[in-house]
Amino acid sequence: MPRRVLLLVTDLKTGGTPTVVRELALRLREPGRVDVEVVCLAPRGEVAGQLRAAGVAVTAFGATSSTELPAAVARLARLIRGGSFDTVVSFLVHANAVAALARPFCPGVRFLQSIQTTQPNPRWHWRVQRLIAPAADAVVVPSSSAADVATRWAGVPCAVVIPNAVDVAAYADLYAANAGRPAGSPVRVGFLGRLDPVKRVPDLLAAVAGEPDVRLDVFGDGADRPRVERAVDRLGLRAVATLRGAVARPRDALASLDVLVLPSEAEGFGLVLIEAMAAGVPVVATDVPGVRDVVAAGRTGLLVPVGHPDALRRAIRRAADPAWRARVMPAARADVERRFAWPAVLAAYRRVLGI
Repeated sequence: MPRRVLLLVTDLKTGGTPTVVRELALRLREPGRVDVEVVCLAPRGEVAGQLRAAGVAVTAFGATSSTELPAAVARLARLIRGGSFDTVVSFLVHANAVAALARPFCPGVRFLQSIQTTQPNPRWHWRVQRLIAPAADAVVVPSSSAADVATRWAGVPCAVVIPNAVDVAAYADLYAANAGRPAGSPVRVGFLGRLDPVKRVPDLLAAVAGEPDVRLDVFGDGADRPRVERAVDRLGLRAVATLRGAVARPRDALASLDVLVLPSEAEGFGLVLIEAMAAGVPVVATDVPGVRDVVAAGRTGLLVPVGHPDALRRAIRRAADPAWRARVMPAARADVERRFAWPAVLAAYRRVLGI
């Protein structure tokens, strides 16, 4: 009998954690040995379509509010028993909570939880996580910083650190193109991620304001889009900054950039950073937990304080310099290959899953 693994996530919209779930589902599968299916609590998102196109079964519960979570618990328990799953891995607090509540109805099934953030708010997330962590056979986090936060805020004594990963080979052509590309004008700066207040995209807008030879592309969508649009208008950046919306593949955005900027006030990891480094795109990010686990300041990228547009502006200028790029990007790509490539990360997941 093959092993049966169910990956449960809050949603499958384009974003960091859904990307992790997609790639893990595709790589864990072994015909005749390991079967993998994916469930999301929310309505079906873009990543669900990608999984289904790749042959992974996806079930979307379609929940749109917390009042629907009790029904999701019952439905998940039925699905686990009916599908003869032996292992459930849940990602993010809502999915972790639903899995924890379903566990008593699924004897003999192993449950793992994943915490993917160091964001302090909303604090009730951490209170819930504290209550449900004992229901997990193991808690997986993507960085040492996330492990520290899980201990302090959720009482998780010994989380298993497994970093997020990137298919380095899939970016080889972009890296080769970027390595030989001369400096251009205007400098093409980009943000790639969900538009959420924690990402502090208005700080990046302020950093490029008044820079005549910079163009900014914001790739992503989310609840903070109206505030970002207002900041564009307030700063007079309609001719400079373009909100491109979500992209299905990060490489489609990275192919057009000279510098990738992540100005967040909190990150559990920052998957886009290793994607950019694999593609040969210099990264500028904020010096916060999670990001520090990924970027070695001055050696593989540049780190600046949170909430300092002037520091962002200076770092962007430095990262766009061809001499700086030529020195740093080989080290950045080598670091990604060593620490964040899928072979080593997948082996770590297989160990914790026992497969």
